[in-house]
Amino acid sequence: MKRQLIAAVGVAAMVVGLAACGSDAKKEGGDSGTSTAASGKKDYNGKTLKVWLMSGSAPKGWTDSVKTEFETTYPGSKLEFQEQQWDGIGQKITAALSEGSVDVVEVGNTQTAGYAASGGLLDITKDKAYLGGSDWADNQNEAAILDGKQYAAPWWVSNRVVAYNKDLWAAAGLKDAPKTLEEFYTDLEKLKATPGVNDAIYMPGQEWYVYFGLLHSEGGQIAKKDGDKWVGGLSSPEAKKAFETYQKLQSFSKAPKDKDEATPQQKDVFAKGDVGAMIGLGWELPKEEELSASKIGFFPLPGKTADKPSGVFLGGSNLAIAQNSKNTDMAKDFLKVALNDKNEGLVAAAGNIPNKKSLSSQVTGDFAKAAVPAAEQGAITPNTPNWASVEDKPNPIKEFLTAALQGGDYTATAKKYDDEIAKRLNQKQ
Repeated sequence: MKRQLIAAVGVAAMVVGLAACGSDAKKEGGDSGTSTAASGKKDYNGKTLKVWLMSGSAPKGWTDSVKTEFETTYPGSKLEFQEQQWDGIGQKITAALSEGSVDVVEVGNTQTAGYAASGGLLDITKDKAYLGGSDWADNQNEAAILDGKQYAAPWWVSNRVVAYNKDLWAAAGLKDAPKTLEEFYTDLEKLKATPGVNDAIYMPGQEWYVYFGLLHSEGGQIAKKDGDKWVGGLSSPEAKKAFETYQKLQSFSKAPKDKDEATPQQKDVFAKGDVGAMIGLGWELPKEEELSASKIGFFPLPGKTADKPSGVFLGGSNLAIAQNSKNTDMAKDFLKVALNDKNEGLVAAAGNIPNKKSLSSQVTGDFAKAAVPAAEQGAITPNTPNWASVEDKPNPIKEFLTAALQGGDYTATAKKYDDEIAKRLNQKQ
């Protein structure tokens, strides 16, 4: 799955296209005239609900399970799933939401605020309990809320963990996964001294998602609201502490300080078999023929103490109802089925992290099991429609990390890039 595209897709361009949606949008419950919660089981008289899911997102068996349960529970209903490709999806969703040609859409969690702010998504605040949302994980659900209103439902997330080469770790005399950052540093020192190890950990200088997680661990934020303005958070004491940890980890790597994990793809570097570890997502693992899965182990990036791992960035997907859908009650009933414990259990069984902590025990796969405890320490980027502009090239967080790693004065460097982050977040739409 191309989960790197989930993290942030350009939202700014779509805002203009959706701006007019809100004014002409019909009221909630347009397909039946009564609230879903009040009307209960309905006969939808042959109506078809159109649902867009991204390529690779739905776990195997999930769509069949949801379709069967939905069409059985609601007589006369028809459920049509359409698979969409990531390339050019922003403009395609913008047009579909504006036209009302789709009822439910999967959107990346950092995209949701942009679509909501532009009027494209239905406010489902009053329906949260009906949809089973009373125990949605708070750090996942945050991405579905804008200005205190619920505009989507969290579906699943994933996050980065440490992947390590078992053969190289054995050669270094390492048996157990480290429980603290200090233990991890010691392990990396041993790997550096082990014959056959070219790089103890492959960690390029612009791995800003890792830095983001470390910042969250320190209780800091990459940016926050100060009154009605956004300010960057790189100058905070918490950010400086996070950078010190980041710098320590990066010091064990030969990777360039001015490149990110995709330049080159770190999975290709790790696949060579002479790298002790990397920090990445599941899709970043080498193919079986490049490096056997049996040779790769996983553990969450440790924290300063053994009681919890370091924080992580949560990338994932939400499900949202189009404001201009003519089948909003039907769409709510779909969400109720799609997100129930049975079907979220299929999400967990496929190796994704479900939207409820109570279902985490159903997660399967070594990678996902390592990701679960870290996910509980996870967070998303600032929930603002303008966030995508921060990730536009040149990404100021990446540039900050490179400049600071290369010896730039921390205070001056942090202020420079805080100003750039604030400039982008405060720009008028």
